[in-house]
Amino acid sequence: MSKIKTTVIGSFPKPDYLKIPDWFKSNNTTTKYNVNDYTIYYENESHKKIEEYNLLKAIKEVIELQDEIGIDVLTDGEVRREHYINYHLRHLQGIDFKVLIKKTSRNNAYTNLAPRITGKILPNKHFLTHDWKISQLFTKKNIKITIPGPMTIVDTFNNVYYHDTMELLEDLSKAINYEILDLVHNGCKYIQIDEPLFARKPSETLDFGIKYVEICFRDVPSNVCKIVHICCGYPDKLDKTDYPKADPDAYLRIAEALDNSCIDVISLEDRHRYNNLELFSKFKNVSIILGVIDIANNKIESIEDIKNRINEVLKYIPSERLIIAPDCGLAMLPKNICIQKLKNMVEAVNLLNLIYI
Repeated sequence: MSKIKTTVIGSFPKPDYLKIPDWFKSNNTTTKYNVNDYTIYYENESHKKIEEYNLLKAIKEVIELQDEIGIDVLTDGEVRREHYINYHLRHLQGIDFKVLIKKTSRNNAYTNLAPRITGKILPNKHFLTHDWKISQLFTKKNIKITIPGPMTIVDTFNNVYYHDTMELLEDLSKAINYEILDLVHNGCKYIQIDEPLFARKPSETLDFGIKYVEICFRDVPSNVCKIVHICCGYPDKLDKTDYPKADPDAYLRIAEALDNSCIDVISLEDRHRYNNLELFSKFKNVSIILGVIDIANNKIESIEDIKNRINEVLKYIPSERLIIAPDCGLAMLPKNICIQKLKNMVEAVNLLNLIYI
């Protein structure tokens, strides 16, 4: 058997010295995230120059933390991003962040003031390669870049320009592909598209969602790992248990189509709600990132519990196609809780590797 590897999904808790407005922090405090707060920050050049030093410091800390814990494939913790979708969209043409309109998304799970799509979506100059290159300076391990997917973007923003949603999805996919191909050209080996809408809207996923993700990954060579992360939803505060999630059978409905797509790795939540083990028997080709850490709960998973669940899944997914991670991004968690959860996750995997390898 091959070694079971570990990764993280994307976000980490931002340190207090970063002044970038943060969607995750606002969910745990009385201060609510406001898109305009970041617009003011983003357009203030002197503020940006002062903050750049703190950003580099935070990125270095997050990467060195993952290295120290023993994670195999790392991220930059998304510390540059005030919101995992808005950050990307600020770098595209056709988006208006000045006039906000109320938007309900994720099958009515969230309502907020959101920017508008007011013109044709086109890429500006590349930006993710810069982020990746900076992050890669701090480690010899691979840094994974994460990107919001086209279905999820459409569900999050107000569209007042496109009459044809398929045309909008096509343009978004081409703009994402523009970024991805530049990352590939510069040497990035792990690229992840985040598509929570795949779990929220499985019928649309089958009808056209996977098609547009494949456009995002068009012309990506086989030596680059193409990942799609499908989360089931965040609560509005830590330790809340009754928040809206995707339907329990959503993964099962789309599993076969995902397995037969161009995607190399599918990232699935499993900790906050164990999947029926039948799900894993559907994946014959793709590798699976298995979520074993609850990212919205302060309770620390034991090493034994994590090991037991991985052992159950290993009956269906061989170790060479299994990667272990948290359910989703870690940004809602207190830093000390986040660290202990990751340490237990890595220790569980290390113990299993001693047994099986």
